[in-house]
Amino acid sequence: MIRDAIKAAQIDAMKAGDKDRLAAVRLISAKLKDRDIELRTASQVPEDDAVVVDVLQKMAKQRRESIIMFTDGGRAELAAKEQAELAVIESFLPAQMGDDDTRAAIDAIKAEVGATTPKDMGKVMAVLKERHGTVIDMSKASGLVKAALS
Repeated sequence: MIRDAIKAAQIDAMKAGDKDRLAAVRLISAKLKDRDIELRTASQVPEDDAVVVDVLQKMAKQRRESIIMFTDGGRAELAAKEQAELAVIESFLPAQMGDDDTRAAIDAIKAEVGATTPKDMGKVMAVLKERHGTVIDMSKASGLVKAALS
């Protein structure tokens, strides 16, 4: 379970005195706790690893956007801090599918649902997220689906 790996990483960072890694892991733990609180009232609770991966993917996306903004704004030190946090977050994410595998999955789903036009993009994206959401960067997949349906 990913949550156990995060707890172990927090303990290891404390023992090693790695303050930057410890801060990033604590941030992840805090976001997970927030998400757990949100899910208390949910009628359906998804699998734990799916929740953790979802939170980590959102955090990674935020860091990537921040890195771009800080770099464009000439704040290299803040961009470096975000990059370090991103590296810690990505260390807990499952290995992502490559572009070739993603295209193959998109083509299979496209054939399965009978998608032929860009209007069918929503159908393909829904099935893709359901089946491969934890191992595909959905922002990249969106562009690939769009290209496949054009």
